[in-house]
Amino acid sequence: MAVLAIVAAVDVVLLFVMGGAAEDGISLGGLLAASVVTLTIIGAASMFRTASLRTGGGAVAQQMGATPVAEDTTDFNLRRLRNVVEEIAIASGVPVPQIFVLEDEAAINAFAAGYAPSDASITVTRGALNRLNRDELQGVIAHEFSHVLNGDMRLNIRLIGLLFGILVLALIGRKILEHGRFSRSKDSAPLIGVAIGLLVVGYVGLFFGRLIKAGLSRQREYLADASAVQFTRQTRGIAGALKKLAGLPEGSKLANADTEEVSHMLFGEGLKLSSMMATHPPLLQRIQALDPSFKGDALRELEARWSMTPPNGLDEDAAMGLGAYAPPPLPGARSEVNLTPPSVIAQVGSPQADDYRRASSINDNIPDVLQRAARDQSDVIPMLYGLLHAAPGPVRDAQQYELVARTDRRCAEQSLDYADSMADLNPMLRLPLASLAFPLLRRRPRPELQQFMDTVFALVHADGQVDLFEYCLGRLLQTQVSESLDPSRAWVSGHKRLADCAASATTLFAIVAQAGHENPAEAPRAYVAGLARVFPRLNAPYQPPKDMLGALDAIWPELDALQPLGKELLMEGIVTAISHDGRVNVAEAELLRTICASLHCPLPPMLDQPESRLS
Repeated sequence: MAVLAIVAAVDVVLLFVMGGAAEDGISLGGLLAASVVTLTIIGAASMFRTASLRTGGGAVAQQMGATPVAEDTTDFNLRRLRNVVEEIAIASGVPVPQIFVLEDEAAINAFAAGYAPSDASITVTRGALNRLNRDELQGVIAHEFSHVLNGDMRLNIRLIGLLFGILVLALIGRKILEHGRFSRSKDSAPLIGVAIGLLVVGYVGLFFGRLIKAGLSRQREYLADASAVQFTRQTRGIAGALKKLAGLPEGSKLANADTEEVSHMLFGEGLKLSSMMATHPPLLQRIQALDPSFKGDALRELEARWSMTPPNGLDEDAAMGLGAYAPPPLPGARSEVNLTPPSVIAQVGSPQADDYRRASSINDNIPDVLQRAARDQSDVIPMLYGLLHAAPGPVRDAQQYELVARTDRRCAEQSLDYADSMADLNPMLRLPLASLAFPLLRRRPRPELQQFMDTVFALVHADGQVDLFEYCLGRLLQTQVSESLDPSRAWVSGHKRLADCAASATTLFAIVAQAGHENPAEAPRAYVAGLARVFPRLNAPYQPPKDMLGALDAIWPELDALQPLGKELLMEGIVTAISHDGRVNVAEAELLRTICASLHCPLPPMLDQPESRLS
């Protein structure tokens, strides 16, 4: 409707301008040609803008003038921001996103951008860092992670490309006026008229563009607020941030010239618009949805107080003692967890407050030497290679041979040192460690990343004897790197039915059952239980493939393309098979998380409370 309205408006402008300038007016063929040209310009502009954003969320942040936050930053506000983002990423089971700051913006705002979690970026304003305490900053970041996990940011970044096409005619009209305003030639009069007409048409595009953004984003903002509360299990953080948006003079309005383009992605309104065009619900309504007792009078009191003494986030942290709590201890490497298919499915893409607290504990338990390596440009790749090393023996020797051949002896020796330092690493720490390393990894040049992917493939396939977890972790790294190389093509729409993927699903059940049960007699029963959950009428014998790694390589693309409900049912079958003996240790739980991540179904680090008994 928007495009048709713009085409019609262009035709009206041509009838008015050209009809008065020409003796015979403009012909029907001329109008048809103008309509085709208009459609072509809109389509080409949308394609061009979409292509300019193909590198993912970082491109949006950089075009807004945002500054990346260094991994080794010493700015306390930036360090606090990075800690919050890293812990929420670990708790969500996704790679740590790129982090940016809009340094020149005093308003409180933030946005998430990208096509998939592997290329996501989180951007906040300097005003948010200065004014929000840790609870409030955590609420805002949790809100943005909801957009990451629910696919909103993928829709939002595509909407930027679409809306650019709708608005491009106004930009053309403005440029014509800028270059033709000094011309005094009589022949330029029709051109100036066309330019003014294009500006008028541009307002039609602007009207529809804002209407589209308002229709898409309002309800998603309510849902993201609710997800932030579910994640942090308290309303004071997200509600407090919204109160500061409403009560401070600078609010959430941005001074950036490109705010119009990203207004639908922001945490708060970036522009002052009418209620019909607003991309976000009214602030008071958002606050009252979280804190029903909050009234307009209380907001006016906050405005009066903050006009005299603006809030300072770090001072509020110190006054409330935030950040001084002790995170819960990690379960031991030999602990066991209780899993049920419904409980696991409920956690996919939906982290809870316990997951955030567990993520803090995970972060604290990663040894300092590995923390530093994950944040060091020269050490991050050897550390990741070390994470993929098998236990000492022939397979590790083969991996070292591959490393020396593909990199150099120094890198191989560093990787071996890191592998030795990870010998006693709790299995629960391996995926989070890779997540912390990912922001630095994906900033490497494309040829280095291609070489990294090839080397990872060689390490996980060395002698074909690598265990299932190491294989899945290696594939997960490859998947994330390949998605970061071409984010716009990374996401695969779920279109396959589970019934059409029965052969691939049964292969995965057989591999999981075999890997999760040391007793050979238990594995077939686990396989049958998982199969019955998904395909109750299918009679497929238990036949684990001899080439386990090759079989997995073959089934991932098909299973990753399943419809959402098909993935949900598949995950129920996997959980049933892996937990059939009632004994799921931490390593098996991490294997489950890795499989889920490979299917783009991220799981939090804690699947259930661990039992006290030991395996």
